[in-house]
Amino acid sequence: MPTYVTTPIYYVNAMPHLGHAYTTIVADVYSRFRRFCGDDVRFQTGTDEHGEKIAEAAAKAGETPRAYVDRIAAAFRETWPHLSIEPDYIIRTTDVDHVKTVQDILQRVYDQDDIYFSEYSGLYCKGCERFLTEKELVEGKCPDHQVEPKSITEQNYFFRMSKYQEWLIDHIKANPDFITPERYRNEVLSFLSEPLEDLCISRPTSRLTWGIPLPFDANFVTYVWFDALINYLTGIGYPDDPNFSLYWGAAEHVIAKDILKPHAIYWPTMLRAMDLEPFQRLHVHGYWNVDATKMSKSLGNVVRPKELVEIYGVDTVRYFVLREMSFGLDASFSGDAILARHNADLANDLGNLFSRSLAMIDKYVEGQVPAREKASLLTPDDRELMSAVSAMVAEYREYMEAFAFHKALQAVWEVIGLLNRYIVANAPWELAKHPRQTERLRTVLAFLAEALWKITLVLGPIMPETAAKMAAALGMGDRFASAVIDDAVIWGHIPAGTVVGKGGQLFPRVEKKEEAAAPAASRPKAKKEATPVQEEGLISFDQFKTMELRVAEIVAAEKVAKSDRLLKLTVKAPEERTIVAGIAQHYSPEALIGQKVVIVANLKPAKLMGIPSQGMVLAAKEQQADGTERLVVTTVAGPVAAGSRVA
Repeated sequence: MPTYVTTPIYYVNAMPHLGHAYTTIVADVYSRFRRFCGDDVRFQTGTDEHGEKIAEAAAKAGETPRAYVDRIAAAFRETWPHLSIEPDYIIRTTDVDHVKTVQDILQRVYDQDDIYFSEYSGLYCKGCERFLTEKELVEGKCPDHQVEPKSITEQNYFFRMSKYQEWLIDHIKANPDFITPERYRNEVLSFLSEPLEDLCISRPTSRLTWGIPLPFDANFVTYVWFDALINYLTGIGYPDDPNFSLYWGAAEHVIAKDILKPHAIYWPTMLRAMDLEPFQRLHVHGYWNVDATKMSKSLGNVVRPKELVEIYGVDTVRYFVLREMSFGLDASFSGDAILARHNADLANDLGNLFSRSLAMIDKYVEGQVPAREKASLLTPDDRELMSAVSAMVAEYREYMEAFAFHKALQAVWEVIGLLNRYIVANAPWELAKHPRQTERLRTVLAFLAEALWKITLVLGPIMPETAAKMAAALGMGDRFASAVIDDAVIWGHIPAGTVVGKGGQLFPRVEKKEEAAAPAASRPKAKKEATPVQEEGLISFDQFKTMELRVAEIVAAEKVAKSDRLLKLTVKAPEERTIVAGIAQHYSPEALIGQKVVIVANLKPAKLMGIPSQGMVLAAKEQQADGTERLVVTTVAGPVAAGSRVA
């Protein structure tokens, strides 16, 4: 089955940052996953190189527009290998074939009277490179660029976008997965509930020359979106290349929410005017924030992905961005957060599990995967492990298809935690002391090797370098590249007698001192000298400000195995995170679902009963008349959005 995965083409008025990296990592991971499922996949990214901001940036740099875009486009192209991103095609809007395709399409749409000439007065935002409506402004300013748009009156060409409004509404309603997550589908439908204006698609050459000339009027160049969006067709050879026939019907676009409107409204109506079927799905993610502020070059809080890779390694960066962001919601970046993920999830949980397992196979069975006992002799621990792995693979597939990458990784890490407990419960080092337990020892080690192989396979799309190392150490390197998801379900996939290596350290720990070399935006902020406490027991306002209190909505709750006191809570604040709370003796899990509580959001992550906890739920402690204590969680009285700061 064909799958065509695209990123936006990135605007080359600035160097690549974490936001560009995230979108492209997501597209790369999804492409690898679809191949893992047996699909015929084409993955495309590229650069958007025309427009006013490009011309201005080139002039500021003292370069011609062509020299400028060549330099920045090369920087994007050179970034992807550092992140293990492997697109099948990288397109540039300055490519000769793209220019020709855009002009052919413009002429066709013009000839059918869907493009007309008119005068227009409106509020123009140079940052957006488009006219804004009064409804889109926030306190009179563009919400993205925080500047007042300029009132402009000029003659231009317009695309009859309004002609296709009702068709688009019907298509979105008839295809619930056309725009995901659902919140963005609803946002688009809300926008379409008002009359849709026609789209200005040109700029006069008196104002801008750096663009594709209109084929029917050389005094105008093409507006950036009518140029940029067509890249998705050019890259697969529209209209005559066999790749177009093969892949267009399976197109899935991955974008950030700031370009939702062009992709969800402009692009489908353009395709309709061209008499083409729309793309299959549009996947929309949120922003990466630094210190609760959207990453922005103008604010100086940009995180550079190459610098992160130099400190933590490529697979830590890939893991972190997928695990930390709930797709569709905003997420926060900090040096402390990526360091905690690296050392806790990767070095401790996965790395230690892998190295100790292979070390035991090397020590106790001469480095060869042993045969396990007959099914009739398997213990409840063995059967629980087999069942858990099978369930994990099914959940992983479901979540990856739904772009819920953080949940897919949660499912994998639950099995990693179970494997660590399986080792403790079965204690191979004790079994090795007793000759009568030899068969049991061999079975335990065989199960460890097999489960690690399945973890290797599902991590392949997400952490390809690490997975390749794991496969080689398990003696399965020659089978890794051709493996498919069904191989992660079948038990006994590693033949008895397979020679394994010693594994080594998959993720050497990163010490805090190494963050001195981290990019400025990723370093923990230097702590201010605490204001001296004036009275015993009092803290200063500066000390109070270091505590980040947020409203969190509890979306899932369950008891922690082998603990009477702990509950595992999944909360949104606004990103999804896990918090382990000692309130099980006071609240049932079901009573907490939907509650909006107050959490300490910037508490250093900790592990409780093997579960990473990312915060603390605040609760009041009351001493009762009988001498016992009662805990009452701190909730909010009125409606307030999850993630709101408590001030």
